[in-house]
Amino acid sequence: MSDNTEKDWNRIASSTLKAELARAGVGYEELTKRLAKIGVDETYKAVAAKINRGSFTFAFFVQCMEALGVRDVRLH
Repeated sequence: MSDNTEKDWNRIASSTLKAELARAGVGYEELTKRLAKIGVDETYKAVAAKINRGSFTFAFFVQCMEALGVRDVRLH
């Protein structure tokens, strides 16, 4: 995978988060509400942009996993 560009890695990050959202049956609006419950103040528009762009921090990814109740994530 060393030939992957940053754009490729962003796409993988985005796809992984989207897969976890789908598994949980949660959309961006619900995710925004769940993030607020754990103290993460993000707008719907900001959440959607981050996820669709795929360029979010690992901290944001972990916050999303916490909000979804996900404890294990599989890569690939």
